[in-house]
Amino acid sequence: MREFYPEIQPYDTGMLDVGDGQEVYWEVSGNPDGKPVVFLHGGPGGATGPKHRRLFDPERYRIVVFDQRGCGRSTPHVSEPDADLSVNTTWHLVADIERLREHLGIERWQVLGGSWGSALALAYAEKHPERVTELIVRGIFTLRRDELDWFYEGGASALFPDLWEEFVAPVPVDERGNLIEAYGRLLADPDPAIHEPAAIAWSRWESSTITLLQQPDTIAHFTEPRYAVAFARIENHYFRNGGWWEEGQLIRDADRLADIPGVIVQGRYDVCTPPMTAWALHRAWPQAEFRMIPDAGHAFDEPGILDALIEATDRFAQ
Repeated sequence: MREFYPEIQPYDTGMLDVGDGQEVYWEVSGNPDGKPVVFLHGGPGGATGPKHRRLFDPERYRIVVFDQRGCGRSTPHVSEPDADLSVNTTWHLVADIERLREHLGIERWQVLGGSWGSALALAYAEKHPERVTELIVRGIFTLRRDELDWFYEGGASALFPDLWEEFVAPVPVDERGNLIEAYGRLLADPDPAIHEPAAIAWSRWESSTITLLQQPDTIAHFTEPRYAVAFARIENHYFRNGGWWEEGQLIRDADRLADIPGVIVQGRYDVCTPPMTAWALHRAWPQAEFRMIPDAGHAFDEPGILDALIEATDRFAQ
């Protein structure tokens, strides 16, 4: 069973001006002459952390990670009252990835993304297949209506009725027919007494259900108020807009990936992004290896998922 590579520090970091008043934090670690790879974090609205560097052999990879617009160490942070979400869309992020690639002087690179990062990886690879050497995606999420309804409109409550009760608590009873929209109103309220508890409830629901067994440290990280506000606001913004693509577009256009070596990694008991989407992608992109992990949920650091991801990055390091 593969485990994380040892801890490493970046040898280069910076803030990239991507326009629209936005600056994106980036860092590079590993071997400056190694194979380029870019890691795409989840959310949308999450952030990168030291563990993400450790998915790759530092002797063989030039490891690029960055925080997407409005979150992590990128600025302005969406927890700030005057943050402009209109300039934070999937296609802004896809363009940012290309700007970062050009800024770092990289011709082509491997792309690894999980959860929302899998959606962003698919969107990027389908738009710029010539820039992708290999594609590794985990916990597949494409923002289709049935995926959103399952996790945010009541489907998953069948498994977690106690946690669901906490999730819906901030929403007035007469607004619970469309929870994503109702949360959108709460999260946009300028009063911290309204938007902060809503953001924490939203983030607690997700962080409490992404692993097969709850991880208290993960929940504590997600529910830290500044993190939670940006995370919930950005996620909700993306969900209300369906990712700014047509329903089912990422699966529909998977034929554009036919010439890209790939691996799809999915936890069998992933409640956040259930296996139905990974299976649909597998059917649409049969050239990719499909790995169903029998004893895992959603998180990238659950043992079986971690093993499959590092097996893939080791194999593609050649």
